[in-house]
Amino acid sequence: MSVHRDPAAPPTAPDFLLSRGHGSIRTQGSVETFTDAWAAVNALKEGRVPLVVGALPFDRDKAAALTVPKTVIREEGPLEPHSYYRFGPGSVLSAEVAGVDPSPLEHLRRVNAAIATIKKTPLQKVVLARAVDISFNPPVDPLLVAARLIDNSHNKDGFIADLTPAGPEFAGHMLVGSSPEVLIKRQGSTVSAYPLAGSAPRLSDPVRDLEQGQSLLSSTKNLEEHSYVVNHLRAVLEPLCERVDILDTPELTKTNEMWHLATPVVGTLKDPATSALELALLVHPTPAICGTPTDAAEGLIKTAESPRNFYAGAVGWCDSTGDGEYMVAIRCAEVSGDGTHARAWAGGGIVADSDAQQEFDETTAKLRTIMRSLGL
Repeated sequence: MSVHRDPAAPPTAPDFLLSRGHGSIRTQGSVETFTDAWAAVNALKEGRVPLVVGALPFDRDKAAALTVPKTVIREEGPLEPHSYYRFGPGSVLSAEVAGVDPSPLEHLRRVNAAIATIKKTPLQKVVLARAVDISFNPPVDPLLVAARLIDNSHNKDGFIADLTPAGPEFAGHMLVGSSPEVLIKRQGSTVSAYPLAGSAPRLSDPVRDLEQGQSLLSSTKNLEEHSYVVNHLRAVLEPLCERVDILDTPELTKTNEMWHLATPVVGTLKDPATSALELALLVHPTPAICGTPTDAAEGLIKTAESPRNFYAGAVGWCDSTGDGEYMVAIRCAEVSGDGTHARAWAGGGIVADSDAQQEFDETTAKLRTIMRSLGL
């Protein structure tokens, strides 16, 4: 199944894109695909393929959706969506909410059950997500959703990845999102990450909004939640690096919808042959989207939730020099191949001091990124 595209859409419409403030990449076509990400690592290392783009699933045991593209265009700075999707015939979008998974009451029950589990077991944190199903009439072009997300993003962040390589059930499906969280980036021997954990919704009143950010910065619960992510990255990266620089306290960062605690992580690799894709596989899943200890948190998520597919996975690129960048697949939706429906997710980190209603409200605020771009 091919991706739903308006026949009048521009011929430059990409199958993959990653828009970032510092630089962007978009690709078309497919020479080869990989479901095994480690096979892609080896193909890059051997110089057999020049570039691999695509998505890694949340579940490490599931198939990846990785592509060796036919054509590649790199640009300095973020992508500017084509006028066709901004003002032309391709700018029309009609969406409505078709359902939620789970119900609000069930999500609250799951959060309270997770808090109880954390208090009596070695589990310290788990990220629980909920999904919203959306229908489109007429069918939507996923690139229109990407254009809306990039235009609405505080930093012009956006991505789209064709999930077809992952198997028949993903034929034509596209993952579209606007993630503010860098899982891993590699440029030469420098490796960096920008983990986010600990969040608060933005407020319309500027004074109260600033107070909300400062309150987040001093929140014991959110600082604890954030520390698990930083410690995880430190534990994975220190053995691979000559040095790793991590600030002692997180900084505030913001999107149009959320305040986040963030910590810049920068290291110098011991072995310059360690690629961005390899690093992504070693650090994923972080406690920011899974929990800690990882296996216990992952087990709880798989038991409690419907499959996440590529939500809370990673989207990015890696070339044969080993350079590349992977964003955590959050603030995203999986659009069906025929363009008639999509599923969007949002999650929140649960620790012993969490409050179920506040956690539910946080997921609602996070869903606004995708919902606002769909006119919902």
